[in-house]
Amino acid sequence: MSERTLVISPNWIGDAVMAQPLLQRLKERHPERPIDVLAPPSVAPVWRAASEVDTVLETPFKHKALQLRERWKYAQVLRARGYADAYVLPNTLKYALIPWLAGIRRRVGYKGEMRYGLVNVMHHDDTPPRPMVPFYAALALAPDAPLQPAPRPRLQVAHERIEAACARHGVEAGRTLVVFAPGAEFGSAKRWPPRHFAALAQAILAQDGGAQIALLGSPKDRETCDEVLALAGAAAASMLNLAGRTQLDEAVALIARAGAVVANDSGLLHIASSLNRPVIALYGPTDPDHAPPFSDMARALSLRIECSPCRQRECPLGHHNCMEQMEAPLVWRELRPMLVR
Repeated sequence: MSERTLVISPNWIGDAVMAQPLLQRLKERHPERPIDVLAPPSVAPVWRAASEVDTVLETPFKHKALQLRERWKYAQVLRARGYADAYVLPNTLKYALIPWLAGIRRRVGYKGEMRYGLVNVMHHDDTPPRPMVPFYAALALAPDAPLQPAPRPRLQVAHERIEAACARHGVEAGRTLVVFAPGAEFGSAKRWPPRHFAALAQAILAQDGGAQIALLGSPKDRETCDEVLALAGAAAASMLNLAGRTQLDEAVALIARAGAVVANDSGLLHIASSLNRPVIALYGPTDPDHAPPFSDMARALSLRIECSPCRQRECPLGHHNCMEQMEAPLVWRELRPMLVR
C-alpha cells in the first residue's frame, strides 16, 4: 500500500478555502502521495473542488462534542489507510486526538489547545497573527523555516456541473450573472445592509437590463435576501433568491459562472476568490489584510474608520458605521469596470 497524507480540515468554509495552498505545497513535495481530507459535511464540497485531493472523508462527529469512543473507532478506520503524516488544521484538542489514535507517526499542527505529544511537529502562532493563507501554508515547512510567499487558493469546477447548476436554478445562458452574498456566518456586524445591496442591484440593472443577479447563502440568510429583493423594486424581477435553496457544491458552480461577485467577508467570498472570479469584498469589523481576496480582478473595500476592525460579531457601539456608511455608489464605482471590460 502506498503511503498517504491526511489533512484534517478547518470547520469553516472560508478557512478551508484559505488552507488549500497548503495542499499545493504538499503535492509539490510528494507528487506521488495521495492526499485525503477529513472534513465536516458542511465543508466537504470545498475540498471536492480541489484538484490535489484524492479522497474527501466526511467527519461523523457532532459539533463541539468530544465523543472519545467514536473518535477511537474512526481512528482505526484511518489506521487501515496507511498514512505517513497528518496535518491537523483545527486548533482543538479533539481533532489532534484522531491521528494520534490512528497511529500516524508524523502529526503536524499548531500548538492550539496545549496539544503537546498529540502534535509532534509543532508550529507556533505569531503575534500579531499572520494572514490566513500563509498561516496554513507554513505547515508544509519546518517549524523554524523562514516564511515564504504562499500560493493563492485555487479551486475548479467542471463545465458540466456549472451547466447543471444553472439549469436547475434558473440562471439563463447568455445573460451576465452577478452573484451577491449578503450573509455572513460570523455575525450581523459583517453584513452590508440589505438596502445597499438593493441599491447596487438597481445600478447594475440600470446599466445592463439583461443581467441576472443571484443571491446566495445558507437557509439562515434567506430572510436577509428576501429583504434585499423587497427593497429592490422593479429590479427584483431580474433577481433570484437562492439562499437556502442550493447545496454548497451548487453554489460553488454558480459562482464559477458569475461575471462578478459582491460579498461580505464570508465563505462564499473566498470561494469566489479561489475560482478567480472578479470580486468586490466588503469588510467592516474584520481586517481585509488578514483574509483578502486573491482573484486577478479583486477589490477589498473597507472604510477603515477609527473603531474598525473591532472583530466583534455585533457592533459594540450600536451604529454599525463601518458598513452603514459604505454606500452603494462607492461599491458600484468599483464594480462597474469589472462588468464593462
